[in-house]
Amino acid sequence: MALVTRRRFQKTAAGQRGQALLEILPVITLLLIVTFGVIEFSHAIWEIEVINGLTREGSNLASRNTALPDAATAVINDGTVLNLATNGEVIVTAVQNQGGKLVITAQTSSGNYTASSKVGSGVGNGATLPNTGTAIPLNGTVYVTEVFNQYSPITPLGSYVNLTLPSTLYNAAYF
Repeated sequence: MALVTRRRFQKTAAGQRGQALLEILPVITLLLIVTFGVIEFSHAIWEIEVINGLTREGSNLASRNTALPDAATAVINDGTVLNLATNGEVIVTAVQNQGGKLVITAQTSSGNYTASSKVGSGVGNGATLPNTGTAIPLNGTVYVTEVFNQYSPITPLGSYVNLTLPSTLYNAAYF
């Protein structure tokens, strides 16, 4: 009698192997999408945080009488983890309050990525700064460092779920 029961169990188990595989496939697919999503968004957030630090560093250097080209080069050199020399652009701008009008007094850029400053361009031209709540004193200077980085995904998630992150990451710091 034990022999008959064992044969039935083996037949049932063998017939359900394919069913279990079909049941686990959607679960594995969902798990991979979530895992790739966490990896991709974590990587993007990490790059944004690195850019935040680099912009502060550039503006800090410029505000301490470092030449603007030297400040831009320092940011590019410190941004090697993002490959800013090839995939990025650093723009350092000095903006002065001249009689109530914000004017660009110096500007430099470094990197191989083509980007336009959101502050303005060209020495002697007007500048646009966000309303930070503090006024720039008459003849005072604010140093702005802008970092643009071309973002490239590290997982194939975007092509499968029609999700795209920004192709260019950007941040600016004002000192």
